[in-house]
Amino acid sequence: MDNNNSSPIEQSTLFEKVSNSTVLKLFVIFFLSLILLIPLSLISDLIEERKNREQEVAAGITLNWGKDQVVSSPVLAIPYRETIPLSAEKTQKSNLREEMKWIFVLPKTSNIATDIMPQHLSRGIYNAVVYNSNITLEGSFDKISLEKLEIPHEQIDWKGSKLIFGIQDFKGLGKRPSLNWDGNELTFEPDFNNLKLFTQNLVCPVPLDPQKTDNRFKIKLNLKGSRSLNFLPLGDQTNIQAKGNWANPSFTGAFLPSKRNTETSNFSASWEIPSFSRKLPQQWTGDARPIFQFDNNNLENANESNEQKAAQTVPATVVSANNLLDNKDMITINFLPDINNYQKATRVAKYGILVIILTFTSLLFTEVIKKKRIHIIQYILIGAAMVLFYTLLLALSEHIGFNLAYLTASIATVMLIGSFIKSITKDQKSAVLLSSILGLFYLFIYILMQLRDYSLIAGTIGIFIILAILMRVSTKINWYQFDNSHADQ
Repeated sequence: MDNNNSSPIEQSTLFEKVSNSTVLKLFVIFFLSLILLIPLSLISDLIEERKNREQEVAAGITLNWGKDQVVSSPVLAIPYRETIPLSAEKTQKSNLREEMKWIFVLPKTSNIATDIMPQHLSRGIYNAVVYNSNITLEGSFDKISLEKLEIPHEQIDWKGSKLIFGIQDFKGLGKRPSLNWDGNELTFEPDFNNLKLFTQNLVCPVPLDPQKTDNRFKIKLNLKGSRSLNFLPLGDQTNIQAKGNWANPSFTGAFLPSKRNTETSNFSASWEIPSFSRKLPQQWTGDARPIFQFDNNNLENANESNEQKAAQTVPATVVSANNLLDNKDMITINFLPDINNYQKATRVAKYGILVIILTFTSLLFTEVIKKKRIHIIQYILIGAAMVLFYTLLLALSEHIGFNLAYLTASIATVMLIGSFIKSITKDQKSAVLLSSILGLFYLFIYILMQLRDYSLIAGTIGIFIILAILMRVSTKINWYQFDNSHADQ
């Protein structure tokens, strides 16, 4: 009888010892932190999903307004007849056939001036950066060197000469571009079949005098686009002047501006580009094949093979597949949003497990110091509140901006957890202390977000200091006090 009555008391005492063991609770907290990685990863997936949704909406806006625009220097195309033998018998006229070929000439000088007016265009809670621009291209073509081309003068159709001008998206044209050729006012027409040098081509017949050494052109156009405005410099000497009302444009591409001014809400930049690194020769002959390929999804990166192609020596009158121009040959002005909420939310979420572990460690220290027990279920609820912070941050940032959303979400989370700790411990000082610690953690993460290039060293030093403080506090604690107290009971 006595043994049966004492067994439940002994079992209860043993369970209390195990459940109140500081070491065991430490392992349980560690396991709980690992479990919370699952909802944190789901939140990262949610951020990526919302980011993709924003990109889809932005793509729809740009599709209707105008995509990333690429403006090229004009190319002069002159047709000529080439006699091709049909068989080995080259002496008989019946075995000969004439084909239409082209002489392509690049400008001697090309001066581009543009005034850009970017703006935000919204659809629902999402927006995209679009722009209007006024662009003027002027320059000249030098006399054609027929000696290098080895083409008889009588085979050239000078009257069929055309000026080819390429842009990326016709939808961005506000009106038909105008051309002034040696004082003659002419009009461009689209060409979708014959002279497809660029993605979309504008072609205009021009009166060309073979004896003239300086044929001058001036092109004016109003162009709408989105996200970036790009220039393809093809002249022997290309000069670009750009200005606009955007506070922080990004200049990328083949050349950085020789002069820039971005100190105010407006910007200005200029480029002076010689043809030394150009893949194309000054003039060449052959069929009308594409000379440019634009990758809309990769404005800043290029394959290593393209860099190798650019370094190859190009014969003076030959254009091959290796001469195909791409994004690495452009001058790019990016008009990206001032704040990328989803990118910042992703960076904050990466620190989620760190905040959870530090908060749980602070709670455990509070238990030991204040001798107030916190149940593992309450740890789970506190962990859930910290995970919910990231969802709240994401939802608010879509409507009120990242900075205000971060402030609101962090204050709400700190107040929620602080009031919960007060209800558990019945101690105002403990609640205020833990709320202050959690608030400092969120402030620390926000500061890391602002440092960018210095975030790694600042974060490492900050965590080192926190660890040093925890190590110092741990030396002042009797970690066996709970075990001893239950043993005495």
